[in-house]
Amino acid sequence: MPADDAAELWKLNQRLLTRVMNAAAPQLEELGLETKEFFVLDEVDACKYPAELTRKLMLPKASVTTYLRNLVDSGLVRREIEESDLRRHRLMTTPEGQRVRAKALEALAAEFSTMMARLDERDRSELRRMLLRLLEAE
Repeated sequence: MPADDAAELWKLNQRLLTRVMNAAAPQLEELGLETKEFFVLDEVDACKYPAELTRKLMLPKASVTTYLRNLVDSGLVRREIEESDLRRHRLMTTPEGQRVRAKALEALAAEFSTMMARLDERDRSELRRMLLRLLEAE
């Protein structure tokens, strides 16, 4: 595939994701979340430590620290000192964090579903197949 084709596909994908996130932003705000805070909240249970979140989300350490502080202050994430290393803090979502994350995912899914409705069932299945194929290496 020529580089310009790959770049165009990447840009189109990014525009689609941005459009969905922008459309869902008001619902996220009602839940008390900024867009990037949602991404941090969504990964807390998979990435138990701040450094893991920084690597996975490819965000600056200072930004992750700020988002985590906001999520902790909001009661959505809890920090616990690691028993085996008192310098480390383990993260976990609170029950309220799990509720807010589920509501945020519902809002994003609703916005994405609106876009996907433009495709027929065969095209949606094909898109799902292609995305899964592209992500196989993870």
